Amino acid sequence: MALGVMSLLGFYLVDSIFVARLGTAPLAAQSFTFPLSFLVIGVQVGIGIAIAALISRAIGAGQQDQANRLGALVLTGGGLLLGVLLLLLWLLQTPAFSLIGASEAIRELIRPYWAIQVLAMWVGGVLYFGYSLFRAHGNTRFPGLMMVLTSLLNLILDPLLIFGVGDWEGFGLPGAALASLLAFSIGMIILVLALRGQGWVQRHGMLLQMRVSAWPFAQIAGPAMISQLMPPLAAMLATALVARAGDQAVAAWGMASRLESFSIVLVLGMTMALPPWLGRCYGGNDWDTVRRLMRVAAAMVIGWQVLLGLVMALLAAPLASLLVESAPVQAYLTLLIRWLPPSFGLLGVCMLVVSASNALGWPMRAMLISFLRLFLCYLPLLWLGYQLGDFGGLALGAAFGNLLAGVMAWGFYQQALGKAVDN
Repeated sequence: MALGVMSLLGFYLVDSIFVARLGTAPLAAQSFTFPLSFLVIGVQVGIGIAIAALISRAIGAGQQDQANRLGALVLTGGGLLLGVLLLLLWLLQTPAFSLIGASEAIRELIRPYWAIQVLAMWVGGVLYFGYSLFRAHGNTRFPGLMMVLTSLLNLILDPLLIFGVGDWEGFGLPGAALASLLAFSIGMIILVLALRGQGWVQRHGMLLQMRVSAWPFAQIAGPAMISQLMPPLAAMLATALVARAGDQAVAAWGMASRLESFSIVLVLGMTMALPPWLGRCYGGNDWDTVRRLMRVAAAMVIGWQVLLGLVMALLAAPLASLLVESAPVQAYLTLLIRWLPPSFGLLGVCMLVVSASNALGWPMRAMLISFLRLFLCYLPLLWLGYQLGDFGGLALGAAFGNLLAGVMAWGFYQQALGKAVDN
């Protein structure tokens, strides 16, 4: 899963690297769409968490028919819910982008890109729900391979559709969204073929299953979606703060966001691979295995992310020059790379605890941790850093917010685990 997620995040990082070659304005335009994209990803991840938790618990309890009906239910219901959200984001794009600081000129660049990107995100979201079915059944190989495949397709299509071939000039910024749409669509065709004969999507009895499972699904998916929607809200507020420094700062912030997602690939892989395993332990009341899994996962995350973060901090300037061509954007990006990556170890611990809490029947605790991470740790220190030290202080404040969030989340996890074992 880590390799698959690395490929998927490389998918988005490659988009930004190619778009950066178009100039600062297109990169800033794409960066302004990230908070709304994170909003969509938050909803789909929340639904995916509920899929993995409920289906893995049903399998652990020997209720395979129920798991199959849940598979059909979440694919159709999740697709409809995601479609409604994307339609709203398309209709409300002007006030939304204005609110986070996009100028009228930047909004003109965003509009044709966003028209294709909302459709690409819907196809990608339904594809993610399909991956969740495989993960819930213990198959992480297929989703990982599919993420690699769609990323390679995007890598091939991006330069062709953005810059063109020969005398054809390409589509520019909208070409990045079109490449994503085509890559996800090919992935969807393969997913449909792979699901045939598995028996994991059972339409018979789906409506009855909806009545039985609606409340348990809402108990997990609701808090999980709220937890996942908080980062996009925080990203909007952070982008609005960064926008005070100008479009070049926003472009650097957007590239740093892509780089952040790519650098925490091990964490993201674990947040996808661990919940089905933890869900089965929860169904079997095996808390000793839960304790061992979480200790190993936290140790791996801290060790790897601190090492990687220090290397990235030392190579901040050459890495920034490799990713973007504009000198002012390079300067902003160098500051962000220098301070943020070393803090991703404890940020990863926080993310692991949130993911595990949803799988272990603690969705409200997961939501509380997500809230405290962003609105008690991250955003206040981000704002304080900006007030005290301008853009460099903002980067340092974000790093300290990540460190504080990890310590807080692990304390909450230990408390919840102690109560579960005692009961």
